[in-house]
Amino acid sequence: MAADSALLSNVPLFERLDEDERNSLASQLEEVEFQAGQIIFKRGDPGGAVFIVAAGQVQIFVEDTTGSRIVFETAKMGDFFGELSLLDGDPRSASAQAIEKTRVLAVDRGDLQLLFRRNPDAAMDVLAIIGKRLREADKLLGARVPASPNEIVEEKATPIMRLADWAAAFSGTFKFLLVHAIWFAAWIAVNVGWVNGIEQFDPFPFGLLTMVVSLEAIFLSCMVLISQSRQAAKERIRSDAEYEANIRAGLEVTQLHVKVDALYEQVLARLAVLERYAGVPTTKTPPPAPKPSI
Repeated sequence: MAADSALLSNVPLFERLDEDERNSLASQLEEVEFQAGQIIFKRGDPGGAVFIVAAGQVQIFVEDTTGSRIVFETAKMGDFFGELSLLDGDPRSASAQAIEKTRVLAVDRGDLQLLFRRNPDAAMDVLAIIGKRLREADKLLGARVPASPNEIVEEKATPIMRLADWAAAFSGTFKFLLVHAIWFAAWIAVNVGWVNGIEQFDPFPFGLLTMVVSLEAIFLSCMVLISQSRQAAKERIRSDAEYEANIRAGLEVTQLHVKVDALYEQVLARLAVLERYAGVPTTKTPPPAPKPSI
């Protein structure tokens, strides 16, 4: 049915039009009503109109390869959606679903051109909304980028933990062994009198050296245990990431099966229509076609 001109006065996109212009535009617009949960259009559908919410709420969303819904915006009274497909002629880039009982005004390309001729500022309003939605889409896509397990662990690392990692890594190198070999050799050489001019401060059996080495072993073992605990936490995060990746892969396969089944049903429906128009009897149900293995 035709739109009520009183509705246009509550829509910001038309608020600058005078009463005669609103009446003229309302006579060309179509008012459509959707029930709660009803799909207005799906991603990939041909775009033939911009929709303006006159009452109710509409959720604008896309579904990723796993079927998870990414909500871009919830359009309320006075908001409009579906403008990209009308402007560039490409299929719908997102889906729209009525959250509650909703009334929308359908504006086709001719109506939009008429609006822009009578109110050029409305074109800037449309561009501003498009830019806002593109920014929101960028934020959503950026927020969904998963961080690697190493990055997650490093964000929680304290200076003590970083020192423990460095000590554990250094203790497992040949340089660590060489430093201790030179240190022990110099210590023993001084305290057995092989080096002239240096007083013996830790004679045989080198009790001070034994105590220093024991303390070093205690601190080093603690550092290694701390580092191992961090590595275990990193492995747990990595296993969780791998588990999530496996779940996503399974959901993607399920989503592909759903799409193939939908395409199969559409093909059968179109074949039935063609046979009915061609006068071919359809007494027998065609055998189901084998589904491609995925």
